[in-house]
Amino acid sequence: MEIAGKVALVTGASSGMGEAIARALARAGAQVLLLARREEELERVAAGIQSAGGKAQVHAIDLTDSEAVASLAARITRETGTPDIIVNNAGAGQWKFIEETTPAEARQMMAVPYFAAFDVTRAFIEGMLKRNSGRIVNMSSAASRFVWPGAAAYTAARWAMRGFTEALRADLHGTGIGVTLYESTQVESPYWEANPGSRERIPRLGRLLLRTLRPEEVGEAVVAAIRADRRTVVIPFMLKVVYFQHYLFPWLVQWLMNVTGYRRSPAAMRDAGSPAR
Repeated sequence: MEIAGKVALVTGASSGMGEAIARALARAGAQVLLLARREEELERVAAGIQSAGGKAQVHAIDLTDSEAVASLAARITRETGTPDIIVNNAGAGQWKFIEETTPAEARQMMAVPYFAAFDVTRAFIEGMLKRNSGRIVNMSSAASRFVWPGAAAYTAARWAMRGFTEALRADLHGTGIGVTLYESTQVESPYWEANPGSRERIPRLGRLLLRTLRPEEVGEAVVAAIRADRRTVVIPFMLKVVYFQHYLFPWLVQWLMNVTGYRRSPAAMRDAGSPAR
């Protein structure tokens, strides 16, 4: 897909990967619609894009509110038109064992990214079908393929994103709308500071083999995938190698994830086994 002159909507665009993707799309000539909760941060991103000669609009929204998403989508469609590109990047979640995760936290982790991606896509899909063109990019991670200790609800939400992507491809088969799934290793972003203790839960195998990416690398990879109409983005290269090994020897790779993963402390296990008072 040619990006110049297109309208590109990016969720979670106030920082990290979303900001980098929005900036990369703007450099490629797209008019970028920036969605996230923090209006002040969105304004900062928009100002940076505009100062570089790009076009950006700010739409502050809580993407966990389905009615708000539908209302904003209707307004965008009236004022700007149906987006040509949708990047479902908004994501949240903490790396915790299941006993550390409340039911409310588990639902919140499913709300963003999965339900937010569903709602945003659903809100614009009829316009995209009528036009019979477009590209939907669903941002996920290696957690879409592997599991490891200490991230139960987070991992489940990323598997939901992969399932949603595959279901979309089936729904849109034979149309002019393409669907891309992005998966990568860890990316340097404000997530790690906002969720202390999560970085330590990356399996030692992953820390040894797979480097941390810069947000700019993510932005460039997403733009390249849209231009080439790619179904899947997997970065860095070593992650592709691990995927291939997992394809050949799934039991071995899973065993390595388990034994090199984060373990509960003995004290935590004793506390979990203590009778409630």
